[in-house]
Amino acid sequence: MITRFAPSPTGPLHLGHAYSALLAHDMARACGGKFLLRIEDIDSTRSRPEWEGQIYDDLQWLGITWDAEPIRQSDRLPAYKSSLQELWNRQLLYPCTCNRKDILAALDAPQEGVEPAYGPDGLIYPGTCRDKTNRNTAYPDGSVLRLDMAKAIAAIEQEQLQFFETGEPVCHKAQFITAPTSEITSTISDIILSRKDFPGSYHLSVVLDDAAQGITDVIRGADLFEATQIHVALQVLLDLPTPRYHHHHLIRDENGKRLAKRDDARAISKYRAEGATPEDIRRLVGL
Repeated sequence: MITRFAPSPTGPLHLGHAYSALLAHDMARACGGKFLLRIEDIDSTRSRPEWEGQIYDDLQWLGITWDAEPIRQSDRLPAYKSSLQELWNRQLLYPCTCNRKDILAALDAPQEGVEPAYGPDGLIYPGTCRDKTNRNTAYPDGSVLRLDMAKAIAAIEQEQLQFFETGEPVCHKAQFITAPTSEITSTISDIILSRKDFPGSYHLSVVLDDAAQGITDVIRGADLFEATQIHVALQVLLDLPTPRYHHHHLIRDENGKRLAKRDDARAISKYRAEGATPEDIRRLVGL
């Protein structure tokens, strides 16, 4: 078993991060496996070296150790560009110039009593730019690129996507989750795989990075469960292995709202400054 924790250095780690990291670390250690660390600095405008340093410090304080040098997304741009080039050559990508306002206008939203449709990647794109570009041209460097989901599903040639979802955090206990490919085009549509300021997206980088690190078990929050079908689709398209997944419950505040990085009151560094111990943090998150 090889698990990972992949935080973004855009703010302090909070209790939710601690739970996810501890769970992934504990599961790997209980199975005699490896735990790896990845810094997801895809957001270059908000990522800061000081936050990355705080991540290492907080994790070590929690008693978490990792078994290889951490990798950074900012060091993996050639890998992302190579996969984008492959998908472009297969005519599965197209440039998009739409912003959120354009998408809402194309959807004729908001209509009275009708809300715009959302999927696991946010507002479902109506395909405005899908047929505007000749895809036999050279790769459009620096453009926003979307995956033509209908063509991608046709290329996959499978009636359904499937992955293992583990139950309780016990080694190798799993069940199949299936997603009919016939529904993906309408429920997800054409996702962004590359942005102007970064040759990649979360969806593309996460599947490439998990494969590069040999991750066998992805431990992450339940808020990403629906996005897993996107990741499995990309894994099939790019001939990458599909790991097992464990989507754990989210740590929430007293009002039932999930924690965010702006919620500094529950930052690990604040608990540390107030004299908390790693055992206190484990108790707070239910471990």
